[in-house]
Amino acid sequence: MITVDCLRADHCGFYDYSQPTTPFLNSLASESFVVPTAIVAGAPTYYSFPAILASRMPLALGRDIVGLVPGEPTLATELRASGYATAAFSAANPYISPRFGYDQGFDVFHDFLNRDSLNNDSEPGSPGDAVPPQPAPKNSLRGNLNHSTERLAAVLGLSKLHAELYFQYRMKIAPAANLDALRRFPTADVLVNQAQSWLASLAERPFFLWLHLMDPHSPYYPHPDAFRDLTGTNIQSDRARYLNEYWNRSDLLPSGFHRKRREVVQLYDAGIRWVDSQIARLVDGLKQMNLWDDCALALTADHGEEFLEHGGRYHAPTRLTEEIIRVPLLIRVPGESPAKCAAKFPSSPMSHLHLAPTLLEIAGAAAPSTFHGHSLWSNLQQGIPWDDPAIIECVYGCTNPFRMETRTASRLLGIRESRFKLVMRIEDGAKEEIYDLQSNPTETSVETRNGIVAPGDTRKRLLQTARQHLDKSLSTRDITLRLRARLRDLRYENSATHRDLESAADDLG
Repeated sequence: MITVDCLRADHCGFYDYSQPTTPFLNSLASESFVVPTAIVAGAPTYYSFPAILASRMPLALGRDIVGLVPGEPTLATELRASGYATAAFSAANPYISPRFGYDQGFDVFHDFLNRDSLNNDSEPGSPGDAVPPQPAPKNSLRGNLNHSTERLAAVLGLSKLHAELYFQYRMKIAPAANLDALRRFPTADVLVNQAQSWLASLAERPFFLWLHLMDPHSPYYPHPDAFRDLTGTNIQSDRARYLNEYWNRSDLLPSGFHRKRREVVQLYDAGIRWVDSQIARLVDGLKQMNLWDDCALALTADHGEEFLEHGGRYHAPTRLTEEIIRVPLLIRVPGESPAKCAAKFPSSPMSHLHLAPTLLEIAGAAAPSTFHGHSLWSNLQQGIPWDDPAIIECVYGCTNPFRMETRTASRLLGIRESRFKLVMRIEDGAKEEIYDLQSNPTETSVETRNGIVAPGDTRKRLLQTARQHLDKSLSTRDITLRLRARLRDLRYENSATHRDLESAADDLG
């Protein structure tokens, strides 16, 4: 299983993207099941993976619970119990770590969060310490001068001009840096190297390998080879840093970012291109080890990424638009392909909640009773549609779950059907938003009672589904798992490990 952080479905060639981001995966798609509408159960990462690995809604144990719970059955624990060797390699994402239970079920778990292990890896693309240009300290001569001019600019009504001039000044005095120093995460080739070494050690034993790749994640510093393959030009590290710093500014309105959008998207797309090339290398290695003909492969993402489609950047848990919740899902199984299906491939939205039980059935293992989803393998094989909507939930505005106080804000809930989508923030005076994705695929207008009127039966059905989900979430809550998670949090909150990971999460945000 390969999960790619921030990978939008509509930036993959096998979903008809016009740029050459995924040439290898395009070829693999011809022999794979490509789910047209795969929907995450939550976003960002820390609200997405409970469904992917444990087939559980992210807030099922309470809004204050994040990650997997000690002793919770997962895809990895069930496969290991069935005799599989298990390994996970995750590219330094602090939300996918033992702190949140993601090492459960894995014989080998390498999250690259140990700085020493990173520095000992000499592979090209290993991350170093990024040295972004910093504002001058307030008590320095340069800092005092800047703050004086900033106050004067405010009095004269020239704050925007001052902010722009100061940003350009900071970029001009920034020291030269190479991409390896700027990059925050290990590149996909580093993880593939580790995975291939582990695979070579297994002999005849069946295996489950999970790779989580961060190349498309911000800051966008792609591998130079991938940028060249995508654009036909060489990437300049100073220009890449300028674009990333510009894209991360807090002093601009959305309109101010549009002039750089195309170049920033190129950097993002080049990250996808490098992932594609390294998946090709992984598959080639499996073929050389005579494993590919017996190997199932699943590729998906934990969430997407926004590039001003609705005025935003990145993927904060403040909206559930299609660019955030719709991800690729490609499942390749030897001897099986959609070409053998007599019926039309289902276009209904497939929630990540059903992924783990589907993969367990493919692997010949039973899904535990704790899983909320169910296998859709026979539906995929036979082209039989499913009609249950995909439900998405997260805590509104929780951008760093290491900070406990941010975990208990209001719930942001989405109900995604084939045509209609409901989004609402569960709080006093909440108003729902209903989108007709058939007539309004860009979600630029809201179908509400106060605007364009959605059909009454549609609104009623979506609200009933939302109510049923909330009722079920409360009535079926596993108190034992909840208590285990709370005890783990209490043990970690005052530890040095927690503080280090909290700092890493702040950097990630």
